[in-house]
Amino acid sequence: MTDLRPFIAGLPKAELHVHHVGSASPRIVSELAARHPDSKVPTDPEALVDYFTFTDFAHFVEVYLSVVDLVRTPEDVRLLTYEIARDMARQNIRYAELTITPYSSVRRGIDEKAFMAAIEDARTAAETELGVILRWCFDIPGEAGLESAEETTRLAVDLRPEGLVSFGLGGPEIGVPRPQFKPYFDRAIAAGLHSVPHAGETTGPQTVWDALTHLRAERIGHGTSAAQDPALLAHLAEHRIALEVCPTSNIATRAVPDLDRHPIREMVAAGVLVTINSDDPPMFGTDLNTEYGVAARLLGLDERGVAALAKNAVEASFLDPAGKARITGEIDAYTEQWLAL
Repeated sequence: MTDLRPFIAGLPKAELHVHHVGSASPRIVSELAARHPDSKVPTDPEALVDYFTFTDFAHFVEVYLSVVDLVRTPEDVRLLTYEIARDMARQNIRYAELTITPYSSVRRGIDEKAFMAAIEDARTAAETELGVILRWCFDIPGEAGLESAEETTRLAVDLRPEGLVSFGLGGPEIGVPRPQFKPYFDRAIAAGLHSVPHAGETTGPQTVWDALTHLRAERIGHGTSAAQDPALLAHLAEHRIALEVCPTSNIATRAVPDLDRHPIREMVAAGVLVTINSDDPPMFGTDLNTEYGVAARLLGLDERGVAALAKNAVEASFLDPAGKARITGEIDAYTEQWLAL
């Protein structure tokens, strides 16, 4: 079988499901931990490998929140955001919608306007200096309850930064039903934001239906259990509601037992618009290039098949039409040049 890694490495890509704090590389996490020595997070990048080994989804959330606690100043926020873009540029990611949880940072004492200024400064610098277009999804941390939903909605609607395009819901699904967040999504949608909640990662397909019905989801974060419901897959396919699939993440959090049993094949066979994403890449020991390699193996793809997956992400993104056409053109040109050689 052809080794697709060199092709994937150079392929222009978009990423739609990747978390802000969860994208902090070991180098950045260790630097932040050294700045804040009262944290239990290791300062040694090698020790972080063991620290980022999860027993289940609840343990993952616990570790994730300990890293969130390292981001305490606007300077921390700006550093983290720009360095994420630098890592993306190395992978030829042209466009990314980065999921940010402003509630967590503001609650920890960062001034809300300084927070917005920090991410926006990093965004404009990333586009100018690195060629990476960043957009934001502000998400509600579901484990923090309706108070966090109210605050996240206020921050998104009243202080809306220029790069904000969507509104999400993350954190644990078990014990956090989607319908209770309907009023907040209604307000965000009325303000012009797109709906992109997590659903069906660690719960069944009913959670996905709830996200569609109550939260008016335009894309679904993960949606792993959708494969258990043929009617749901047919609905997603018919309405071109994309699934943000994160294969390695699903294994790391025990949402799926192993890669060979990942439901991505059933999703694609049903005609669902599938996009490939890395979720929290350093925490899961992966990156977007690796995830494309995993998807190519599971789906039996060649170069054109991988390029088609990359174009799925562009199609499902909230980039403007001219931007979509530009990146799609780059993908096609790169693929034709590669195959010609």
